[in-house]
Amino acid sequence: MQNRNRISPELPIHKNEEAKRTTIILEKGEREFIESLIKEGKEPGIKPLISKMLEMYKSMMVYDWHFPGEYYCGISRIALVNVELFNILTQQIPKEKYHEIGENMGNALKISIQSTIGIESSEQSNWEKVFERLKVQGFGDFYLKDKFLLLKTPFINDCEIWKGILEGLLVIELETRNSAPPLVFEIKKLKQPSV
Repeated sequence: MQNRNRISPELPIHKNEEAKRTTIILEKGEREFIESLIKEGKEPGIKPLISKMLEMYKSMMVYDWHFPGEYYCGISRIALVNVELFNILTQQIPKEKYHEIGENMGNALKISIQSTIGIESSEQSNWEKVFERLKVQGFGDFYLKDKFLLLKTPFINDCEIWKGILEGLLVIELETRNSAPPLVFEIKKLKQPSV
């Protein structure tokens, strides 16, 4: 772990706020690559592509990366790992340990989020920011609907691991309502955060 105290610069909230024309000189290969993305319909245009790249740069804290191969997001070192490798690893863990391991992972995420973006994940008013952080890091799409937590496109396939992660991270007690994606958990009670 490295100590990262840098605050990411804020991008303008409104599109016209402080807008200025900027000229970027691209090499021929770079321009051809961008044009191919636009032509293939993968990107709508050069301006939206650059805006998307800047948002990714900011949200993934790319300014802290030591490219290639050493990537940080706040205090946490991250790795680009494919789901298949992670699933092989989780298959080696006894199923009765899934919840406990998930809870330990949730506690680690809680510390990382608190250190990186400065919010307390156990406060329900912060959950949307927590869910956005998890989405940026590739964990999946999280939604809060009344007393239910929904998780679409989870990176980790096992529901019991997720139950533990969310209980540790959000300091809550959950009951599983749907164990196949989209995962659905009912919030049974909010716990008191441990000091």
